[in-house]
Amino acid sequence: MTRRLTDHPVLTFDCYGTLIDWEAGIWEAFQPLLADNPPTDLTRDTLIAAFNNLEAEQQAAAPTMNYPTVLECVHRALAENLALVTSPGLDYAFGASVPSWPAFPDSPDALRFLSGHFRLVVLSNVDRAGFAASNTLLGVEFDAIYTAEDIGSYKPDLSNFEYLIKHVESDLGYGKSDILHTAQGIRHDHIPARSIGLDNAWIDRNHLSEAGTADLPATDHLFFSMAEMAASVAVELTSVRPPDDGTPWSGTMTSDGSRPCRPDLARHYPADNEDCDPKI
Repeated sequence: MTRRLTDHPVLTFDCYGTLIDWEAGIWEAFQPLLADNPPTDLTRDTLIAAFNNLEAEQQAAAPTMNYPTVLECVHRALAENLALVTSPGLDYAFGASVPSWPAFPDSPDALRFLSGHFRLVVLSNVDRAGFAASNTLLGVEFDAIYTAEDIGSYKPDLSNFEYLIKHVESDLGYGKSDILHTAQGIRHDHIPARSIGLDNAWIDRNHLSEAGTADLPATDHLFFSMAEMAASVAVELTSVRPPDDGTPWSGTMTSDGSRPCRPDLARHYPADNEDCDPKI
């Protein structure tokens, strides 16, 4: 049975893609290069896909390189691949763009609500200065912040998740089973998180779960926004679930041991709708 959100005292977050709209930030930061070159039919989706591939290659090749320098290298490589003329100044400006990447509109309010019920931790692929700037947009104080700069490698390296588990225990006093890793990214977060045994919540802002995308990892909870996740926590806080007796938190068993299905909650709590009776 899927554990409730509130069964986990610690929520760990990927930041960029989950709380901060990095795709909008990257697209905006790329505009000066486009403006300095002849018109092109480059689309945002094409740019983001190319950026993802080049960023992964750069991070794997230089895992201790700080994130602004990673971005500079990726910008230069993107320009070359797209036959655009760049300059050191444009590369540098792109590398320094993280503070201007916007927060998703629902992130600050959701985080403020969640901070009253969980310890909040960030596991991010940026540097400390970059996240500090983003944190001002999110408006909450996290209980712990672990960046690639601290760890010496980039997700999806399992070292980052091992570091997270070790430091949540040493810094906050919670074990692995207390953690619910909350993220948008599949490759950087959910695949390694599941492989190391963490429970996970998918903030599927791009609705990939509805697109028939193949080879998606298992997830314990699925939401399309941080606001939706916070709302589900609010529901849990006003609901009672008998512990460890097989009863779904969202319903009760009948006298013959069957229980009603809850299609309205099936997406968030899939295990709670297994073996239920749709006629009830």
